[in-house]
Amino acid sequence: MPLLGCIADDFTGATDLATNLVSRGLRTMVVFGHQAATEEMRDADAVVVALKTRTAPVEAATSSSLKALDFLEELGAEKIYVKYCSTFDSTAEGNIGPVIDAVLAQLEEDTTVVVPSFPAGGRTVRDGKLYVDGQLLHESSMRHHPLTPMLDSSVERLLRPQSSNTVAHVPLDQVRRGADDLARTIKATRMKETDKAATLVVIDAVDESDLQIIAAATAGLKVITGGSGLALGLSNGEDTPASAEVRALPSADGFRAVLSGSASATTRAQVAHGRAKLPSLKLDLSELRERFEETTSQIAAWASGKWAEDPIRPILIYSVDSLEDIHSSDTSPDEQPASEVVEGALAEIARKLVQLGARQLIIAGGETSGQVVTTLQIPSLTIGPAIAAGVAWGAGATADETGLLLALKSGNFAEEDMFTAAWEKLV
Repeated sequence: MPLLGCIADDFTGATDLATNLVSRGLRTMVVFGHQAATEEMRDADAVVVALKTRTAPVEAATSSSLKALDFLEELGAEKIYVKYCSTFDSTAEGNIGPVIDAVLAQLEEDTTVVVPSFPAGGRTVRDGKLYVDGQLLHESSMRHHPLTPMLDSSVERLLRPQSSNTVAHVPLDQVRRGADDLARTIKATRMKETDKAATLVVIDAVDESDLQIIAAATAGLKVITGGSGLALGLSNGEDTPASAEVRALPSADGFRAVLSGSASATTRAQVAHGRAKLPSLKLDLSELRERFEETTSQIAAWASGKWAEDPIRPILIYSVDSLEDIHSSDTSPDEQPASEVVEGALAEIARKLVQLGARQLIIAGGETSGQVVTTLQIPSLTIGPAIAAGVAWGAGATADETGLLLALKSGNFAEEDMFTAAWEKLV
């Protein structure tokens, strides 16, 4: 099948999308940042470029996304998938709208779809409004997000201030008339809107069958956009789902660790469950600010001691386990933001743990995952066994060719027992 090229706005979102593509039988690689093309990438069915653009300045986000587009076109990608979070994480200025606009302009395309829905992850769109586990977006825990608080549930209202193009909407009843009818509706919507360079069509979807209709209806579009759920409507043209061969990963035997930098409600529940089952240690921000190297070394020594007691048992290192931690992490103007301290510390701890023999790591939180992967100098991951909706194990290697198995988890994804149960997928 022709290569599908994907641009993701953070690292966990990239593996989230790749997990769903693999479930459709597509051999999928995640590439971190701007790498040189390899034959392995050219032989894949899908390549996902993982960027750190979700909360970057708009100009930096669009520039980085266009570089990723150039790279994917060089690989031979014939269709482009712009991936953002299924909770539409963004500010009033972007970066979802600006990135979509830039990609459409560079490819000289005049129509795309906007499909945040990921029903398997509890994200649906009905009447143009985004729901999270049955709650309107602005009533969900996303209203408290520290970087991108979502205070509106209308995807159209969220997108219009971000885009210089027309934003339209197709309701669920039109989707369910079938792919051919939906394709005509999308085309007709574009033909009505002639005052702008392009049209962005928000489409309702509440279950996977809706996503399959949307995917079929947009087969002729060069650019599609959405959360990772839209990938579940795609097919590699075969009658069977992903084979064991597609999901198979090389082994990476060694110690196990969970590093959690996410403050989301879902991850806090996972931390609480993990603390009851695993040796655990909570980061101390004041200690890290005052004695960063000494503190991270002490944490690594603690981990080494726990592994000496039980080499098989994972250890858990985390930053947040309650809302009080979020409120108390506010800093004065002359201090480094708490989020940056946490991300830097967990990345340095990951580096030290790998030196000690850790080979299987779960990383919770998009920004934390990005910092860890960057620090470990891992250029790409091949995606393997799924852990939960939107989360999978991946195989990669550091700059010195140390093989690792990584699970990069978005803050809001996976079941409460993920930190203890995910290892079973590697057996």
